This record gives sequence, C-alpha cells and structure tokens, in this order.
Amino acid sequence: MQSFSYERAADIDDALRLAGQPGARFIGGGTNLLDLVKGGVEQPLRLIDITRLALGDIVELADGGVRIGALASNSATADHPLIRQRFPLLSQALLAGASAQLRNMATVGGNLMQRTRCYYFYDTAFNMCNKRVPGSGCAAKEGYNRIHAIFGASEQCIAVNPSDMSVALAALDAVVHARGPQGERAIAFGDFHRLPGDTPENDTTLAPGELITAIDLPASPFAAHSHYLKVRDRASYAFALVSVAAAVEMRDGLVRSVRLALGGVAHKPWRASEAESALLGRALDDVSMADAAALAVRGAHGYAHNEFKIELARRAVIRALRKAGQVRPAGGKA
Repeated sequence: MQSFSYERAADIDDALRLAGQPGARFIGGGTNLLDLVKGGVEQPLRLIDITRLALGDIVELADGGVRIGALASNSATADHPLIRQRFPLLSQALLAGASAQLRNMATVGGNLMQRTRCYYFYDTAFNMCNKRVPGSGCAAKEGYNRIHAIFGASEQCIAVNPSDMSVALAALDAVVHARGPQGERAIAFGDFHRLPGDTPENDTTLAPGELITAIDLPASPFAAHSHYLKVRDRASYAFALVSVAAAVEMRDGLVRSVRLALGGVAHKPWRASEAESALLGRALDDVSMADAAALAVRGAHGYAHNEFKIELARRAVIRALRKAGQVRPAGGKA
C-alpha cells in the first residue's frame, strides 16, 4: 500500500482548501475507499477527513421534502422518522445494503461515490481495466461477466453501479448538492452518475475538488405504495444481480404517477421511463404490469454469462410493481 498523508478538515472551506492539493481525496466512513486503497486500486496522496463537518443532519424542507446531510450514516437515515414515514422506499433500499456494521459507518455521500464491484477492477493482477487503467482494455467483455451491465455499456466498460440507495434516490427524483472551488450547485440525480462512454474512470459528474454536502428529496406522493426489491445470490450482504425501486400513486383505481428505477444493470441507476409512461392512466393489473416490464428491458444487451439478467429484470419489475401496488396476481396468491 502506498503511503499517504492524513489531514482533518475543520470546516467546509478548510476541506475545499485541502482538497486542492495534488492527489487529495475526501474520506468519511471509508467503507469503500479504504478497501480500494488497501488493494492498490486507488492510490491517494492525501486523505482529507471530513467526519467532523456539520453535514450530518436530516431536516424537513418547507415543501414537505427532506434534506439529508452528506455525512448522515446509512443506518441513521434508514431509521429516521421522516424517511420511514415519507420515503419508505429509501429506507428499504438502505436496509437492503451491506451489513448493520457497515451501515453504521457508511455515509450517504460516500454511498453515492462507491465504485463498481467488477472483479477485474478490484483485482490489480488483471492489467485490462479501463476504469482502473484508462486505455488498457476491458477484461470483463470477454471474461466472466455474470454481474455486469445489460444497459448503457460501452466498448470501454461494462461495469455496474453497486449502490442500493442510489436506485431509490433515482426513483424519488433526488437532487445532490455539492460545493467546490466554483461555488455551490444542485445536480439532478439523473445527471449525477454517468454512463461509461470513452471515459469509464469517471463515475460521476462531480468536478475535481467538489464535495457533496446534502441530498434533497422533494415531497413525494409515493409513501403508501412503494417497494424496493433486491435479487441477489444470497439473502444478506450481497450486491444486487438486479434490483427494482417501484413507486406508484393511485387514484380512482388508476395509476396517476409512477417511478421505476433498476439497479445492478448499468453504470448508473437505470430509470425505466418508457415503462413509467406505459402505466399512466391504467389499472395496475397483470396486463399493464407485463407491458411495463417488457418496455423496461427493451434494448437490454447481455454478454456470455449474464443474458439471464434480462429475463430476471423483467420479472423483477413485475414483482416490485405488484408489491408496491399490493396487487394479487390473477388466480393466485400475492
């Protein structure tokens, strides 16, 4: 492991000043970054400890939404009364991730920044990883790619985003607040993570030296009808093969608004906008859910070992919608 210096930021301005030094990285809970450093995947020259900054509060906004400070832990966020009551989809997604011990340490800001769990990215014995060594190639394309992308991949990278929390935030139209050398800005959640394109080493649209300060959740009509479904190889402490965040607002038996986002399928949380549009104004029944699920996987592309994820994603969308809408299948049990 390469040596590095450690400095503790006194406030946000101090953190931004320290981040201007070459090779500097912010560190909060460290549940992902420290693993990457120990494995030689990341080699920062300086770690800027931001854990003492006043960014851990979870507060109500004037419009009925909620602001989550970037240093709020995953556990505290999942268990907060405002989140459980108004945004249960986010609480479910957070509780589906990692272990209780890791959730106690991990921060929501750090969760947004966690990197792919692609085998070839994590194992530095493999030279071919464009995300780790730009221009070296993508070993996963012709290698073992069971966990990899079925949407939005490029010739340069087929890795997926591993965050459960981010899938729920995509469905809830969250907004990320960041502060950097050029001042403060708000980033629509759909614009925060990026597809790999020709620069897969860049996971997000954050500029160098920018610090996530908060995540805003706008007021939501989905508290009564939402569900996070995570399909994985084992019941706990495993990343999603496919996950679905489904949220539905019903009125007079018809879908008034709906949100669908998929995880484990792309370099970023994948919003199924066509499927959402197909459900509007319809009863939430077997036919409409099947139609939506077919649209949700339209354009998916599998590789040698992950073709199964396309059908898995289709079925997962139906299951998540059924659970969110509390719909019993025709002639069967819920």
